[in-house]
Amino acid sequence: MKKWLARAGWVSLTAVLVTLVGLMVWEPLLAEKGNDPADTAQNGYQAEIIRSEFGVPHIYGKTDADVAFGVAIAHAEDDFFTLQDVIAMARGRYGAMAGEEGAQVDYVYHLLDARGTAERHYAGIPAETRVLFEAYATGLNQFAAEHPDEIRLGNLFPVNGKDVATGFALRQPFFFGLNNVIGPLAAGEPLRKEFGPAIPGHEPSDSAEPIMDGAGTNETAAALPIHMGQDGAMAGSNAWAIAPAKSGDGVTRLVSNSHQPWRGGVAWYELVVQSEEGWHYAGANFPGSPFPFLGHNEHLGWTNTVNRPDMTDVYRLELDESGTRYRLDGEWQELESKTVTLAVKMGPLVLPVRQTVHRSAHGPVIINDNGAFAIRYGGIDNLGALDAYYKLNKAETLEEWEAILARMDIPSTNFIYGDKQGNIAYVYNAAIPDRPKGPNWRGILPGDDSSLIWTGPVDYSVLPKLINPGSGWVYNANNQPYSAAGPADDIDPDSVAPELGVELKMTNRARRTEELMAQFDIIDRPTLERIKYDMGYIRADYVDVMMDGVEALDVSSDPQLAKAQALLASWDMTSDNVGKADALALLMIRPWMGAEYQNYPLPDAQEELQKASDHLMEHFGTLTPPMSDLLRLRQGDVDLPLDGGSDTLRASTLWDVDEDGRLSVRHGDSFIMFVEWAPGQKVRSESIQPYGAATTRPGSPHFADQAKLFVRKELKPVHFWREDALRNAASRKTVSSQ
Repeated sequence: MKKWLARAGWVSLTAVLVTLVGLMVWEPLLAEKGNDPADTAQNGYQAEIIRSEFGVPHIYGKTDADVAFGVAIAHAEDDFFTLQDVIAMARGRYGAMAGEEGAQVDYVYHLLDARGTAERHYAGIPAETRVLFEAYATGLNQFAAEHPDEIRLGNLFPVNGKDVATGFALRQPFFFGLNNVIGPLAAGEPLRKEFGPAIPGHEPSDSAEPIMDGAGTNETAAALPIHMGQDGAMAGSNAWAIAPAKSGDGVTRLVSNSHQPWRGGVAWYELVVQSEEGWHYAGANFPGSPFPFLGHNEHLGWTNTVNRPDMTDVYRLELDESGTRYRLDGEWQELESKTVTLAVKMGPLVLPVRQTVHRSAHGPVIINDNGAFAIRYGGIDNLGALDAYYKLNKAETLEEWEAILARMDIPSTNFIYGDKQGNIAYVYNAAIPDRPKGPNWRGILPGDDSSLIWTGPVDYSVLPKLINPGSGWVYNANNQPYSAAGPADDIDPDSVAPELGVELKMTNRARRTEELMAQFDIIDRPTLERIKYDMGYIRADYVDVMMDGVEALDVSSDPQLAKAQALLASWDMTSDNVGKADALALLMIRPWMGAEYQNYPLPDAQEELQKASDHLMEHFGTLTPPMSDLLRLRQGDVDLPLDGGSDTLRASTLWDVDEDGRLSVRHGDSFIMFVEWAPGQKVRSESIQPYGAATTRPGSPHFADQAKLFVRKELKPVHFWREDALRNAASRKTVSSQ
């Protein structure tokens, strides 16, 4: 008997070991093998990479495709770690690298049918654009082959242009807040949705109808709560353009001041590209892109800020008893359903989690305890942005640039524009659904009426926009488009149809910009810098609510809270590290700003005052430490003081709380660029990043070599012209495809 028990024990142990080994290795073995780029056999690529004194790559090639190949090589040299994250997302395999949070992304990948969008439309992208994506994929594959020790997931390479395009299809919708619909729906929670002006014929209370009555869960949310955000990608940006008549010296100025995460898949990467086919552009892109998304060429430039139009509609479906069909126009239609396997890394193991995704004629469908809900959003099933951004890079005139935007292929983001001819512009760009008048588009729509399934965006002509306003300036700080150029030139809200769902909110940065711009008859370079680096707050909106809430507290029985209350009452309304209350105010503002921006309930004043004062006392022993002791820029061994705050023009928006109680900023002022077109002169520009070009390479001299300039509010030169790049070259090499 003992022998049989021993044998059974060994069998059980062997089975356990086999299972464990299987859970360690199954995912790469079962993953679909990638394909090489379509034109690799036909075309070899060659690029020159010149790096500046700050490591910024300047990539040159005979053709645009040569340059795209070089972009991939240069970016991989600096941040192959993040590029693999992006590729894993585009292959639906991120959970095998990043665990539960990665699996959430993979679920959305399947829910939105990102791969299907690429499969259906990639061949329709113009050939000259597709070749950029194929060349870029070739560069990634070559770097992976030459650095096998850096590969984080088996069978992730090779990739091709369609894989890279899939990444665009997956990430695009989340810049206008699709996560604020998917997340609550998956969790069975009320929808947090910013509503535009009331639609005529519908009561305001209807316009804010929650997406469902009560909390519930669906099969996905129970295991994988969805948080498909971009780490605060919606938390802010600033942009200005100043016309020659307003600048004081005849110079057209454009300022890009995007607020993005400082690391990760939507962190800016600076580069300059130039080919013999006329592509010459300086700016920044995100990992996974063969071209810059903002910056300037010789003739013109633009920058972007996130806007928040109502781009998403939700439909309640009526399912039959089987749950496999839904009613549409009086007939039952089959619900498309597909079971997928999500890989969830947990330590050395990778667990397979089976999930089912659904689609109807409307779009993706989420089923929870409250019913079945279909989602339809602006830019759905469209890959046109791939070609649009590339063509914008090569535009030479305002008319050409605007014609590309008018294609409505870029789903959302405001554009602020300037050029060498002295033109400036603001465009509230968004592929807003072309909704018929009548229904309440702010609430839940009936899913059985096909007339409510719109088929495309509104016409470009109806979007709010300003071209060369009389004020001589335009701006945006993630605010409503009705404040953009000063009272005499601003867009009339009544001129914009309520069905567009244009947001009505103002940020503190917008109110502060309005106040500052109105003070000056001339906005020259020093004045523009003063405005951009301003750290003031205006007592309005959520700031006023916070201050009033703290003032109204009765904390007489708690000496610490009473001192904190009095200290906040003395605050000078800045985050410039001068006033004694700045550190306390920094901690207090953030939760109110986040709640307002993401449409969460506002915080409790006493609870937040308690947390903020406790934090300062625990880690500093005082309520009045210098704010710069609290707020830090940290990258490796670099540890520098910072200023600015959440929703100030000098932005330090989001942070991690380190063990020593310091706030390590991870989101805020990121890529900053000042561009100038002076009469009769070549374009010139300056820029800065918080860290450096090689943000995930601690051994690189460019891991954090821009940090000191950044905290001092200084810029470095952009060597747009080749002769300048050669004169300031720190390294120079040629790379060729094999």
